[in-house]
Amino acid sequence: MSNVILIEDYLDELFPDPKCELIYHNDYQLLIAIMLSAQSTDKRVNTVTPILFSKYKNLKELSEANINDLEDIIHSVGSYHKKSIYTKEIANILYNDYGGVVPTDRDVLENLPGIGRKTVNVFLSEYYNYPAIAVDTHVDRVSKRLKLAYLKDDVLSVEKKLQKKFKKDKWSKRHLQLVLFGRYYCKAVKPECLNCKLKEICREKKHF
Repeated sequence: MSNVILIEDYLDELFPDPKCELIYHNDYQLLIAIMLSAQSTDKRVNTVTPILFSKYKNLKELSEANINDLEDIIHSVGSYHKKSIYTKEIANILYNDYGGVVPTDRDVLENLPGIGRKTVNVFLSEYYNYPAIAVDTHVDRVSKRLKLAYLKDDVLSVEKKLQKKFKKDKWSKRHLQLVLFGRYYCKAVKPECLNCKLKEICREKKHF
């Protein structure tokens, strides 16, 4: 059995129906939540977005929000000053330029304030079921530990290698599985290696 099949089988065993853990109710809420999650955690973001989207009930209200008020709400997610500005600017652009609908064009999305390739991949994959693999810190770490990529690879190289190793119609699922595996099992600190079925192919066998 190839290592890729072994990895896929174990991911399917652990996470047969993986779900995005961010809480959202529409397209712009998801996009902003993903942006806020950079250098933070989904759990932390989920503590502030209900407050944010309850106070500002639509893009128009969010685009007119006071920056200081936004900072007070999202303070705990880190980089809150920049993210407050991004939130207001994203809302303004979506409301005024796109009729309140998040566009699906990748180039347009990547030009929004605070939005990069990873965020776009997560958004398109989650909201539109578009085949994509977003490489966050968890996916990057797990891919390199399991020798799906080289240690020296940048995130784009990791993304391209994962796209070649996994079937395209499974990209979105594999992305979520790798995120959850890195978040709850193959953690950066104190990974749970003892009972891991992939430990024999792990690059960091020193953990067990």
